[in-house]
Amino acid sequence: MNNKKFTPEKITKLAPNEIFVFGSNLDGAHFGGAAYAAVKKFNAIMGQGVGLQGQSYAIPTMQGGVETIRPYVNEFITFAKEHPEKHFLVTRIGCGIAGFKDREIAPLFTEALTMQNISLPETFVLIITEK
Repeated sequence: MNNKKFTPEKITKLAPNEIFVFGSNLDGAHFGGAAYAAVKKFNAIMGQGVGLQGQSYAIPTMQGGVETIRPYVNEFITFAKEHPEKHFLVTRIGCGIAGFKDREIAPLFTEALTMQNISLPETFVLIITEK
């Protein structure tokens, strides 16, 4: 595993090259949880439910089951590959207001383990790497 750095539990500030990755809804109504923090601290845009916005990146998690999240996670991983100069701090997307368990969401990020510019929550890494 190349990614030895875990996303901190609480993120209150970012370095200029860091991006806060949070779970959102497709409407971009960022009124709770990490989405609200993304608006208040990292320039997320109300009304934008997907992608890069300010120093944050939204992954929709509230539109259905886990399989509806997978395409957005894949899109995020592709984006991170295209931007190696940025470091992405993935929060426990989908595991708060959206109501998913870490065990359901973590496997979506398996490919991210090999990427130097993505940090994942420790719980995600432990789930992905358990035998």
